[in-house]
Amino acid sequence: MYIRKQIFKDAGNESLFIWGARQTGKSTLLKMLYPDALYFDLLLSDVFERLQRNPSILRETILATAPSMPVIIDEVQRIPALLNEVHWLITNKNIQFILSGSSPRKILRSGANLLGGRALRYELYPLIYKEIPDFDLVRALNHGLLPRHYLSAKPEKLISAYIGSYLRDEIMAEAKIRNIVSFSRFLEVAAFSNGEIVNYTNVAAECGVSAPTIREYFQILEDTLTGRFLPSFQKRPKRRVIRAPKFYYFDIGMANYLLKRKSIEPGGEIFGKVFEHFIYHEIYTYASYSGLLFPLSYWRTTSQIEIDFVLGDHEVAIEVKSTQQVNSRHLKGLKSFAEEYKVKKLILVSTDPFPRKIGNIMILPWNIFLDRLWAGEIIA
Repeated sequence: MYIRKQIFKDAGNESLFIWGARQTGKSTLLKMLYPDALYFDLLLSDVFERLQRNPSILRETILATAPSMPVIIDEVQRIPALLNEVHWLITNKNIQFILSGSSPRKILRSGANLLGGRALRYELYPLIYKEIPDFDLVRALNHGLLPRHYLSAKPEKLISAYIGSYLRDEIMAEAKIRNIVSFSRFLEVAAFSNGEIVNYTNVAAECGVSAPTIREYFQILEDTLTGRFLPSFQKRPKRRVIRAPKFYYFDIGMANYLLKRKSIEPGGEIFGKVFEHFIYHEIYTYASYSGLLFPLSYWRTTSQIEIDFVLGDHEVAIEVKSTQQVNSRHLKGLKSFAEEYKVKKLILVSTDPFPRKIGNIMILPWNIFLDRLWAGEIIA
């Protein structure tokens, strides 16, 4: 059992939505936190059919039960009409709800009731370093961080089934995509943009569809929480900067599978790319779970000087290198960024065995960096 860091910070007695891609562990988390809650699981066919035919049964059941703790509705996006009943119960009976699902896309696109600000929004992501006892970096970079995949000795079939049943079937059905071949091809081509700047025209040419269609496909991945964009940092640049965003799939293992990566071992170029994705996942998740919600971006000039991550309003600049021995040439991007902006912390995350400091740049082993990040010592 993993002890998750998502604890619904600052939720209090408010109702809330918790969204997350399939198999991130939403149901497991809710059952662990609220073992005695009144629980409606809409993946169960009898529960689904009963409430779909007559949503008022939800209200009648809750009024008869008079629950003293939150009422949980799992996979709430399957019956958007239930949200009218939820709205009434929150407003008139002060019932607290926790509403979980794989994404709000279906509800948003149907125009259904999203409770008018009466429920807070939270998300659950794949596992992080601090949630896994005896964390194995190489295992995480190869298997990904969905709980079942990380634990599996051979996760390839699990990941293949996940991509087939969830991405290619469920998401295509939800998004009403007619061109199955082009979307399937897009999932693979988009993987080549993982951790890279997105060029819609090039992706469109590879998939044989228009650039606007590719933009729509990327939007579907964002809406379903299976991909996200990392914007470029553009505040008052002295140098000319790249403005296009980067793209990341939500899980390392999924990107590995789509790119047909085999064994990923320290020392190779692929290891460095996946290592950067891992650090991005940790920073992004911390921003969400901590409640800080600081902006996260990257910085690259047209002359190809780059740093991987800018936290906040240029408060912290982070470069990620998989090398075990950082030297001065690895510091070029951080030094250039510091010439342009006033930065509180300059950090290079690496696989170095010990922390070091060169000038005003801290060089931190990845595990020490993550310990400090999750302790709230990197950005406040």
